[in-house]
Amino acid sequence: MIDLYTWRTPNGFKATIALEEMGLEYKVHPVNIMKDEQFEPDFLKIAPNNKIPAIVDHDTGVSLFESGAILLYLAEKTGKFIPAETKGKWQVTQWLMWQMGGFGPILGQAHYFMHFNKGVSEAAEIRFATETRRLYDVMDEQLEKHEFIAGDISVADFAIFPWAARFEWHGIDLNNYENILRWYKTMAARDGVQRGVKVPDSSYELPMP
Repeated sequence: MIDLYTWRTPNGFKATIALEEMGLEYKVHPVNIMKDEQFEPDFLKIAPNNKIPAIVDHDTGVSLFESGAILLYLAEKTGKFIPAETKGKWQVTQWLMWQMGGFGPILGQAHYFMHFNKGVSEAAEIRFATETRRLYDVMDEQLEKHEFIAGDISVADFAIFPWAARFEWHGIDLNNYENILRWYKTMAARDGVQRGVKVPDSSYELPMP
């Protein structure tokens, strides 16, 4: 059994989508970040960086924070959604790192300046809107060559999709990205994805372009 500590955010959805897609049994512990529950001492024992998601796998005794590490761990645990052979494994890993190092942090800044605090800094809005579009161009070009981001569906797709699902927040019209739009609709139609975005809030609905 896996204990999952999460909230309704793109990073939280990475873990819930993976758990659902992999068919793993888990128990949800909501951590309401709007009420600063991520700073509670009991949670900090599991996630010292006070960020969700985090897991405790009681089958192995492994406790993890950081969504990318969690995805790699679950993929290794199940043998699913990451290739066993070296070339494919590192293709998936590099795109997962692309999300962790760019597509998540840059879009997070775009949300801060373009959605929550619009008008505070024109320079920041321009900077992060420009970099967001560049990242979408990179992804669209990759998806022109592959059905999923690294060939077959993988944990890299699970990492990227929840951030792409906030396209309205960072001022992106997916209809301008033919390959991403096709990929987005394919991902959104998957049962595991649909179940995953309902955790921990069953009222959440994926935006559709």
